[in-house]
Amino acid sequence: MKPTIHALFLILLTFSCAGLFAQDKKSKSKSPPPVNDEAAIRATIEKETKAFFEIDQKTWASLWVHEPYAFWSFADTTDVNSFSGWEDISKGFNNYFKTSKPSTANIKRDWHHIKIQGNMAYIRFTQQVTDDSNRPPQAEVRVMEKVNGEWRIVCVSVIAVQKDNEPVR
Repeated sequence: MKPTIHALFLILLTFSCAGLFAQDKKSKSKSPPPVNDEAAIRATIEKETKAFFEIDQKTWASLWVHEPYAFWSFADTTDVNSFSGWEDISKGFNNYFKTSKPSTANIKRDWHHIKIQGNMAYIRFTQQVTDDSNRPPQAEVRVMEKVNGEWRIVCVSVIAVQKDNEPVR
């Protein structure tokens, strides 16, 4: 009789587990699919760059975290510039947005790394801007923060890639 009780117990356990798995699948299918953070991060970076080149200051600013810890930097063979904090970044770009004309530059990116940790992300890519200015490729880093479910830029670091990656002195 003991084998029958064990067999009955195993059968009941099997049906119970099957019912739990079926219920779990139903609850998963009712919830919305998770947002693809990598795709959202790439879209935000692309939108920010497009707004920058199209001289759309309102859209460009909307994609940034407006906090004192925001940071922007750019370096090439002619100069190094940086702004610390959203207020300085915003003020620093006011003249650019007032005096520049929209560009129809073609922008190509090679994505190297996207590392997401909770509500923060580290992104590294190479960007090539093709227009009439003959610029070198740019090694770029973004740090982003998820605010109210939306990825926003915290830090931009851009360095013009030199020929053969040789330091210029």
